[in-house]
This record gives sequence, C-alpha cells and structure tokens, in this order.
Amino acid sequence: MISRRTLLGAVAASGLIAPRAPAAAMARPWSDVERCGRGQTVFFNAWDGDGRTNALIAWANERMRMLHDVTVRHVRLSDTADAVRRVSAEKAAGRASDGSVDMIWLNGPNFLTMKRQGLLLGPVLDRLPNAGLINRAGKPETLVDFTEPTDGLGVPWRMAQVVFVHDTARLAAPPRTVAAMLGWAATHPGRLTHPRAADLMDATFLMQALIELAPDPAILRREASAAGYAAATAPLWAWYDALRPHLWHGGADFPASGPAQAALLAAAEIDLFISSNPTEAATGIARGALPPSVRAYVLDGGTLTSCSFVAIPFNAGHADAALLLADFLLSPEAQAQAANPDHLGAPSVLAVDRLPPADRARFDALPHPPGLLTAAELGHTLPEPHASWMTPVAAEWERRVTRQARSRR
Repeated sequence: MISRRTLLGAVAASGLIAPRAPAAAMARPWSDVERCGRGQTVFFNAWDGDGRTNALIAWANERMRMLHDVTVRHVRLSDTADAVRRVSAEKAAGRASDGSVDMIWLNGPNFLTMKRQGLLLGPVLDRLPNAGLINRAGKPETLVDFTEPTDGLGVPWRMAQVVFVHDTARLAAPPRTVAAMLGWAATHPGRLTHPRAADLMDATFLMQALIELAPDPAILRREASAAGYAAATAPLWAWYDALRPHLWHGGADFPASGPAQAALLAAAEIDLFISSNPTEAATGIARGALPPSVRAYVLDGGTLTSCSFVAIPFNAGHADAALLLADFLLSPEAQAQAANPDHLGAPSVLAVDRLPPADRARFDALPHPPGLLTAAELGHTLPEPHASWMTPVAAEWERRVTRQARSRR
C-alpha cells in the first residue's frame, strides 16, 4: 500500500499541487506547514567558499529528507549579492510568488538591502518551534546583523568571532594589535595574507583593522555618511598602504577564500592569517589539514563577533519547506553537528545550558581537540560596524588593488 506521505510527495513533485503563496505559510498552524512542506525542494542559496559549510548543508539535506521528505538543493554562490539581485528583479517584474530563491544565507550589507527593499518574508523567527532555544539574552548578536535589528526576518544559525591563526613552531609570539601587525610584517615580509576583500564575506580583515584604527570607533555603529566615512577610514588606508607591500606575494595576489589561507599556512608559505571561525585551529588539526603546532588567538583589544543568518524571500516558491529547514538548522541536532570540531566547529546560537539533558548531552559529547580556545581565551568581543560601512570599504579596497595592479604593468 502506498503511504499518504509518499502519495503527497509524488503529487507535489508532479506539479499537480502548486506551491502555496509564501504569505500563506505565515498564517497556518505549524502542523500544516509540516504537511504542505513534504515533497518540496528548498533552493538554498549559500556562499560556496567553505567546503565544511557545504558539507553541513549536504548533511542537512540527508536529515531533511528523512525527517520531512524535503530535499535541500544547495545553489552555490560566489557572491551572495547575485541572489539578492535575482529576488529584486523578480519583485520588479511583479513575481510575487513561485520565486526562484527559497532561502538565502545573508551577510550584513545584503540583509540590510533585502530588508529595506521589502524582499524578505516575515517575521518568521518566532513561527519556528526551535526559536525558543536561542540564547537571545546571552548572545544579543542573534537579534542584530551589523547593528541592524533583524526583526524576525533573519534566523540565526551559527556564531562567529575573529581569531588569528599562527604556527607556534615558526611564530611563537604573534602581533597582538593591528598596529603591531604592520611592524611584524615589515620584518617578516610575505608571511601574512588575507582573502580578497572585494568579497563581502572576506572583508573582515579590513573591518577588524578599521575598528582599532578609527579615531572614534563609536561612529562605526551608525550609518556611514560621506564625511564620516572619509575621516574614519583615513587611518585604515594609511596603515594598509604601508602593510600591503609586506603581504604574501608582495600584496599582488590574495587567497581566493578564507579556507585557502589554511593551505598556505600548512605549506609554510605564511605564518599568520585571519579567520572568522574561533575553532579554526582545532578543526584544522582534527582534520589533519593543519600541523599540531598551530594555535589561534585574539587581539588584545578584542575581536569582531557576529552571527550568521538565513532568511526566506518574500516570494519563495517553497516557503513551507524553507520554514522547516530554518527550524531544523536551529535544532539541537543540527547545532551540535555544526559545533563539532570534526565538522564545522561553529559556536552554537542556542542556550546550551538550558537545553533538556538529552540535547545538552549532544554538546557535552563533542570532542575537544588541541587548539580549542576556551571562553576566557576568546576574551571580550567587539560589535560589528553598521552594514553601510562594509560595502564602501570593500569597494575602496578593490579600486586601490586594481589601480596599483595597472600601475605595475
């Protein structure tokens, strides 16, 4: 006998049942969302630059198929703005439903754009059964993205904090401030690098430096103005212009992504790199990608902390299934999988100490490999600048690099 679940999935896949309008998913009981989401495919648009994140999404696909008969299709992005532009174009064309993007992993500037243009479905966060597990009080970053309140439009799914990674066998005493990094690089040319900052996902190196070097860091918490931007960033560009000739390959080339830096460190081409994953050293050692002598540390003045969000576009073609996926990413099972240093090593957004014993045990059982930083070692964290700062900083970096590259020809 064919089960009702199989029949529903087959009918949905055949196209005989059209996807519900996205807004309808917001007004029905959760049990109805579960029922209507079965058999759907979620087109999850997410950055393709980290193999460990890609593996987590593939694992989530397996679990979603088992739990909800939902397929997660990873639409691999080199630039998140591509998906944002797609949704914006669909809105301009009057495509209010059956959109091509069901879920998107957003960073601050892109979230701000989608929120201001009315491109997001929601509020969705408190529709999710697992939303009550989020550590909102202890991790206020789960409610804001680059100072912009998410207002329930974004669903937090992983924490991040900037660390610097070095091989203690070659660099026992790394620079502890951004300013000291310049002097160290000058005496150790070619041993420091950072990813291409033109990609907003990889502009963190410049944003960390901006916070330390800005004459008044408080201005970074507000929306950037032309005059304020020029004054705040002048010390950054003076520092970077002096630093760049001492970078790997003389600052003429940059790693394609954050993970590419780890390969350079393992190959002894560099001694120091930046990461947004505080478990970068521990996970690299656990996977055999980094030597056991590698460690991570934070700067004396603190480092940027942030939260990654997923969101559902206003016209998502499969909003029910997208809600199911967003809720699953908040489950203790998925959060423990992401926190496992053998996999991703991303700190959880949940209040782990308040979970039921069985779910808390998932985290207690996680391995603690060498190089895993304690809460005390992570030190105090720094809030992200307003999202309006990152885009012009990244664009200015690209202009400077392009101009200097042309002058060398």
